[in-house]
Amino acid sequence: MENIFSSFSFSSQGLSVQRQRLSAVAKNIANANTTRDDKGEVYRREIVVVRGTKKTQFDDVMEQTLPLSKSEFGHFDPTGAGYVQPDNQTLSMNVAKDNTPPRLIYDPTHPDANKEGYVEMPNVNIVTEMVDMISAQRGFEANTGVVSAAKNMAKDSLDV
Repeated sequence: MENIFSSFSFSSQGLSVQRQRLSAVAKNIANANTTRDDKGEVYRREIVVVRGTKKTQFDDVMEQTLPLSKSEFGHFDPTGAGYVQPDNQTLSMNVAKDNTPPRLIYDPTHPDANKEGYVEMPNVNIVTEMVDMISAQRGFEANTGVVSAAKNMAKDSLDV
């Protein structure tokens, strides 16, 4: 039996991921023509890497070692099959740099041009960034829809 409020937790994680993706897209677009960052290197496109978190062996041992006790015989057993903690962290995300090579543009008058006259430009493609932005926006909207639906279900269940 899964708690209805766990959908708030899952959707909030999804909202955080989409917000981080939108932030990365905005930063990439803002630096599309930045030939040098604060370290003197060409700007590298940022990407958000999201992974599902796995349950660790420590969690399994703790559940087996310290089972929750019941105060009455007929009370609900929280260790039963299908129970999901409402605060489970199911996603982990981090921001990584895209390692594709920079674009080379011939401009011998540019102050950052090399000896052959080529300037290393960021590996940012505006079309790709716009597609990522639309995808993140749609994901954000989907997660807000889930939050709204869960809120309505919780509200309607109080009317029963």
